[in-house]
Amino acid sequence: MRIYVDTSVFGGAFDAEFSDPTRQFFSEIDAGRFTLVTSAIVEAEIEPAPQSIREFFARYEAISEIVTITREMYLLRQQYINSGVVTPKSAEDALHVAIATVTQCSLIVSWNFKHIVHFDKIPKYNAVNTLNGYGQIGIYSPLEVINYDSDDS
Repeated sequence: MRIYVDTSVFGGAFDAEFSDPTRQFFSEIDAGRFTLVTSAIVEAEIEPAPQSIREFFARYEAISEIVTITREMYLLRQQYINSGVVTPKSAEDALHVAIATVTQCSLIVSWNFKHIVHFDKIPKYNAVNTLNGYGQIGIYSPLEVINYDSDDS
């Protein structure tokens, strides 16, 4: 399963609130459960981050599919903005969703609950995708995609 990961997930590995599920998510990548997809925009957003985050990203960058941003992705991002899913102020967040959609990832994983992983925005992103001839994309936090070792499944 190809999963697009935005910048927030790499930073989440070092955030007290998000560290445990983020590290579990990356251990599942290490185990081969997911194919990691990221992009040039994530590389650019990671650049000014603290050294620990940059090193963590570099470890996974080596095994990731790094997507080059295309005109098609910018056009889909603009459709999200024109349709009111997000405002121009959140264009970079919309670009992450567009990249994941255009590259036909199964999911986008993010800790961005305001502009990406939001109950009100997810169906709107997918409506725009459908109107523009793309498939729907699952949008989740790492907490929602990790395996739980549990007897009650």
